[in-house]
Amino acid sequence: MIVTLTVNPAVDASTGIDKVVPEHKMKCREATYKPGGGGVNVARAVHRLGGKSLALYASGGLHGQLIGSMLDKEGVAWQAVPITGQTRENLIVLEESSGKQFRFDMPGPSFNERDWEACLQALKQLEAAPDIIVASGSLPLGCPKDFYGRVAEIAKARQARIIVDTSGEALQLAADAGVYLLKPNLRELEELSGRTIGNLKEAEEAALSLIDEGRTEVVVVSLGSEGALLVTKEGSEHIQSPKVKVASVVGAGDSLVGGLVYSLSQGHPLREAVRYGVASGAAAVMNPERELCRREDTERLYAEME
Repeated sequence: MIVTLTVNPAVDASTGIDKVVPEHKMKCREATYKPGGGGVNVARAVHRLGGKSLALYASGGLHGQLIGSMLDKEGVAWQAVPITGQTRENLIVLEESSGKQFRFDMPGPSFNERDWEACLQALKQLEAAPDIIVASGSLPLGCPKDFYGRVAEIAKARQARIIVDTSGEALQLAADAGVYLLKPNLRELEELSGRTIGNLKEAEEAALSLIDEGRTEVVVVSLGSEGALLVTKEGSEHIQSPKVKVASVVGAGDSLVGGLVYSLSQGHPLREAVRYGVASGAAAVMNPERELCRREDTERLYAEME
């Protein structure tokens, strides 16, 4: 059982306009809406690949209800944790005359102690014991910086593998608690390890330092179009991404994690799971904004990698 936890989900509204002009009323194209936020997108990617997961998310107001409705339409199982604030809405505007994209990401609601405690309690009280917990995305205002570290402790108590994909102090404190897998990019790996990284060898050494310190068992460093670097105490491997035509890079990281955990849930070895994740990430960039990976694309790219 895969459970994803998202404490700062969003409704992502996308639209287009001929030209963005300040201080004018601009007539936009018809908007499209998608459920968003790291863990929500991971659960959606798992579903698109043919797997099953539970998207556990903090839900406030009408936007929180809308996320549940949209997940229902996609066939993704979900469980909402009621909070006092309003779930955020993000706005993505394509300026069609220039091809430039303007992204307005809102900070989200301010949590009180009851809000973030409710999210932890919901995870503790899941009836079915999860095999994998994916804690992904930003933390809302008011949520303690060690929140994902607390999630890691719950995962250990439930004998679940915990995968964390976040940034900043939240990532540092999650690693301090000890996790199964971290998925930083190179900049985040530098911050985590306190090392300057100029090449893959230095990235491998930085990742190994985290493993040696007991902060994680596995590090998967996302390298964008160059794929990912898998590092464990047994060794490392640079898994090259297949070359594809890029339509949008948004959602590639969440698709990588989705493909990885889906493959793990099918009983595949870690190396193959990361390869499948890289194929999923590459499949995602072939699709328009926020469309995530498609199974047929992922399977084809994975077969080409073999």
